[in-house]
Amino acid sequence: MFQAEIHLQQEKSCVLSDFAEYFDTSFDVDIEELHDHRVTFTIRMEEPYEEYIEFFEDAEQVEHVERLDEANYLITKTSCGAYSAVDRNHGVLRRQSRVFADHRVYTVLFFRREDLRAMIDDFNRIGTVTLGKLTEFEESKSMLTDRQLEVVTCALEEGYFEWPRGISSEELADELGINRTTALEHLRKAQSKLLTSAIKENNHLQGHGKP
Repeated sequence: MFQAEIHLQQEKSCVLSDFAEYFDTSFDVDIEELHDHRVTFTIRMEEPYEEYIEFFEDAEQVEHVERLDEANYLITKTSCGAYSAVDRNHGVLRRQSRVFADHRVYTVLFFRREDLRAMIDDFNRIGTVTLGKLTEFEESKSMLTDRQLEVVTCALEEGYFEWPRGISSEELADELGINRTTALEHLRKAQSKLLTSAIKENNHLQGHGKP
């Protein structure tokens, strides 16, 4: 698994960049849901909250805004395309995206370099992209046994997780020289470990900085 930092200067108008410019600030965005070209997220800001609420209520892209507590706001708006590009190309947002007046910074996890290339191609359709730091994400590997890592890597390379599948479970087992039951058991345990880690990371980020 790899981790990349992607910087995007978005060409089309985005309410979040407009907000950062108007209030001369920068802030993190925590994604809660992406569905049907709409994105729901939270942001943390300081006073004056009335002005923040009014700004988002007046924005055409924003469908809903509410104040959750003294500093946190829940917003639903039409997606500008960046989050969809990550999701569509099998990426996972590792941390909050950071919003500045003139650009956005996304940190994403991905399994294959071709997924990153496809992600960047999609990002290029909505703005100017600069690839920042690219590293191998060792934490996920350390969770897995050598055999689990071998099985999940082979499954990714051969398209087992694609739809339609690039390889069946029987073919995957043959490729690895093990029986189908063993291959599926290694996959199940590896997926469980990786998903559990992702959920814990997400819960940690959502709780970070809140009262």
